[in-house]
Amino acid sequence: MRSKPDLKPARPWFSSGPTVKRPGWSSQAIPHELLGRGIRAPEVVERFAHGLRLTREVLEVPDDWVLVYVPGSDTGAVEAVLWSMLGQRPVQVMAFENFGKQWAVDVRDHLKLEPEVLAAPWGELPDLSRVDPNKDLVFPWNGTTSGVRVPDAGFISKDREGLAICDATSAAFAMPLDWSRLDVVTFSFQKALGGEAGIGVAALGPRAVARLDGYEPPRAVPKVLRLRDGKGFDRTLATGSMINTYSLWTLEDWIDALEWARGVGGLQALIARTEANAAALGDWVGRTDWIDWLAVDPATRSTTSVCLKIVDARVTALNEAGRQAFVKRMKTLLEAEGAAFDVESHRNAPAGLRLWCGCTVETEDVVAVGPWLDWAFEMGLDADDDALG
Repeated sequence: MRSKPDLKPARPWFSSGPTVKRPGWSSQAIPHELLGRGIRAPEVVERFAHGLRLTREVLEVPDDWVLVYVPGSDTGAVEAVLWSMLGQRPVQVMAFENFGKQWAVDVRDHLKLEPEVLAAPWGELPDLSRVDPNKDLVFPWNGTTSGVRVPDAGFISKDREGLAICDATSAAFAMPLDWSRLDVVTFSFQKALGGEAGIGVAALGPRAVARLDGYEPPRAVPKVLRLRDGKGFDRTLATGSMINTYSLWTLEDWIDALEWARGVGGLQALIARTEANAAALGDWVGRTDWIDWLAVDPATRSTTSVCLKIVDARVTALNEAGRQAFVKRMKTLLEAEGAAFDVESHRNAPAGLRLWCGCTVETEDVVAVGPWLDWAFEMGLDADDDALG
């Protein structure tokens, strides 16, 4: 039986959403003065506007783009865009992980459109040469549930007629985004900067705003997803105005995260921290024979939501339920020791491990977690057949 490692991660939170808070975070750092104030109070609106300005600065959003808050985290932001913009042109949806698959279902079953679905097995990207510049495209930049990302935006034409709608929730603030090839970028507070859940952001380029101004979708759009008023794009949303009542605590926590991000060096520093964490985990994968990447192509491997598969024959010989039970056994062992929390794969993904390596994680904690994963794996093998399912 393998002995327990001596060193534990100081911050053993590796969940892929919500993600770990910034280093040094404390609830006492969150301003309390406006809690309980009316959501339309001028001081409150200004704080929301300040949050948008900081978001633009840290993420390096182009000056001719606008940013709006949307309820429902990134899911709400994506849905607001789909419901408010799609239908004018044919649609393609890239479905290579859970959320891309969900967007395809929503476009087909709820918007009653007929999307062309560009699908791929878990661990792979679709054939990017099939992307049609004459069609609207909906795609995740980084598959949070598959650990697969697009290597760049070169597959999107700069001369496109359709809109490029990018779900960037686990890529924003962690990977470089080519804004010139995108028209919509969505993300949530709860991912790369460790904010609280519940609020999403939609960044809209000039072509997206023009779509909202010139196209009224042939469907009723629920209020919480409505980006248009009677004249086109509701421009008050870009000033800090809210579609509905948002949590001021969540907003202040987001501002705190952005101020930390700016303080450590801005976007390039956030990307560097993320890549250092992913490289540290990659070093462990490279010297460990029972684990491997879920992403087949090294160029498409996520640096944030790193997804791994167990390749040891004693585990791969089990059926899917057995593999899920084995991972649950590892998770239970790790969490009982306080060595790592929430490292199991997404519930709809193949059984395996998933560790967040975004910028709010410290590299020394990634290094420290590897031996604990080895320990939990060997302890899991010692489980009896009933425990393995």
